[in-house]
Amino acid sequence: MMGETYNVKLYVYDLSKGLARQLSPLLLGKQLEGVWHTSVVIHGAEYFFGGQGITNCPPGATLLGEPDAIVDLGNTEVPKDLYTEYLSSLQESTYRPEMYHLFEHNCNTFSSEMAQFLTGRKIPSYITDLPSDVLSTPFGQTLRPLIESITIAPPTDNSFHGHYGQSNI
Repeated sequence: MMGETYNVKLYVYDLSKGLARQLSPLLLGKQLEGVWHTSVVIHGAEYFFGGQGITNCPPGATLLGEPDAIVDLGNTEVPKDLYTEYLSSLQESTYRPEMYHLFEHNCNTFSSEMAQFLTGRKIPSYITDLPSDVLSTPFGQTLRPLIESITIAPPTDNSFHGHYGQSNI
């Protein structure tokens, strides 16, 4: 007998609000479509990883507003209690707040791992390849120390702290 299935969606936000598309050819010498922040929507909530660890809110309720794109990742049989238990274990291991890293371990790493766990498929590679695409350019290498000193934590109404993308500069 088949268990109940739940739809899994990927919310994709362009943090640059279109600026990456306009400025990347000039600044990087290559075309980028956006600077992606992603989250996974399942069981009526939007889950993402940032400087505060794993956070959730009602779908579309982050200060980023409506997503620029919604990708249907398919269905899963993972019920909410099992998913919540899985997230709790990740919150204490791989996805603790201090482990957030803009290039190597970010919201898209989390979304891809959640998609893999829930549906057996990763998120689109144009999203996960973005950091290496940027860092492969001379301008990206120049900016790396600056970018790495900035923590991006997309704020939500239920965020634990008021850290609105604080900078160490």
